[in-house]
Amino acid sequence: MGMNVDLLISNISKHISLTAEETTFFISLLQSRSLKTGEFLLREGEVCKYETFVIQGCLRSYYQDENGFEHTMDFSIEDWWSEDLYSFLTQTPSRSNIIAGENTDVLQISKFNLEILYQKIPKFERFFRLCFQNAYISQRERINLILSAPAEERYLLFSKKYPYSQKRFSQKEIASYLGITPQFLSSLKKKTQKLK
Repeated sequence: MGMNVDLLISNISKHISLTAEETTFFISLLQSRSLKTGEFLLREGEVCKYETFVIQGCLRSYYQDENGFEHTMDFSIEDWWSEDLYSFLTQTPSRSNIIAGENTDVLQISKFNLEILYQKIPKFERFFRLCFQNAYISQRERINLILSAPAEERYLLFSKKYPYSQKRFSQKEIASYLGITPQFLSSLKKKTQKLK
């Protein structure tokens, strides 16, 4: 494999128990990939053919509107999964992009191999159902926040969810995720620092 799979096996073991034989079979279906900063894992218009697990680094999902503005939808760091779930499940072209925010190592399983995995080790269906369920819940929570919560509350919740954000994401990317301008983000940061 050429890449440490322990983090991925640990991630899976939180939800299902695997025998040594099942673990070996699962690993045989994976492929490793390394991305340099700024390299795309997925581009708009491509079909998402893989479930991707981040071993090291950071991926950012975003879509670009008709004016060329980027709208960040999610960040995935170590021990997180990343994909365009709609494109992956429907095998239709993606409307979003997934890009490496820093040098990133990932492990991937193709949709084809995932179906083989479900046939051979059915408990993996439960694991990925939980993954997809959590991804959906997280997305709905984010939409609800954007629509109903004030910017300051969105920023505080974001800082709690991504405590490492200031070191790993740019101000522009964070502002884009929160649906505000970088200037407004700067004033929010000053305001919340004063309250501490």
